[in-house]
Amino acid sequence: MTEHIEHRLEGGITYITINDPKNGNRVSDPMAEELSLQIDAASETSKAVVLRTMGDDFCLGRSIMGEKPGKLPEAYVMRENFDVIFNFYASFRRSKVPVIGGVQGKAVGFGCALAALCDITISTDTSQYQLPETSHGIMPTMAMSSLIDRVGRKAITYMTYAADFISAQHALSVGIISQIIPEDEFESTIDHVIDRVKNIPIPAIHAVKEFTNYAIGQPMPIAEQYARNLHATINSSEAMRK
Repeated sequence: MTEHIEHRLEGGITYITINDPKNGNRVSDPMAEELSLQIDAASETSKAVVLRTMGDDFCLGRSIMGEKPGKLPEAYVMRENFDVIFNFYASFRRSKVPVIGGVQGKAVGFGCALAALCDITISTDTSQYQLPETSHGIMPTMAMSSLIDRVGRKAITYMTYAADFISAQHALSVGIISQIIPEDEFESTIDHVIDRVKNIPIPAIHAVKEFTNYAIGQPMPIAEQYARNLHATINSSEAMRK
């Protein structure tokens, strides 16, 4: 386990915490690789993953953000070097259980991607979100790919071209987060969501995640048939009748 990642399984829930507030909870490639493995493992042991960070800011980006690159490798080598980040993004989508995120302070670049990738994202009312890559001379499609199935086109293009901070209310309106909560109710709201998920049978938890992953964006007749099949399959399972 890397130094700044804390992990525990408690009451059927996997809790993952990035604890490096002095560095803005910035995430290195080894940390991203470990986080991917932990999210993958949670699908087999847990009803949900809770992703949190410590300190005033949620995450200020990747640990290399702002560094001046040396001699760049050839394009195909460079492409493979970033696989660890794309695989990390994919771990949220392939997880069979929901990832619940709690965001405080600033969520910048990779941090904004983290917030968007969570299936449920609870935000304080003072949190801010930003994709600053273009202002650092970085092609932003890596971060954009994290939003592509969460956020509409106009919001993505505004955030990447303008590279400005947006408010929690703005982030809610475009689909980056799920709910805005005053700071004094933040922890209790996250606990409430966790308690609700704990009471849902595993087949339903998996089916909801599957449906949101694959049905949204499909033509309506296909999505409807998918819904009918899952509804009949899951509701007839023994686990749903306990």
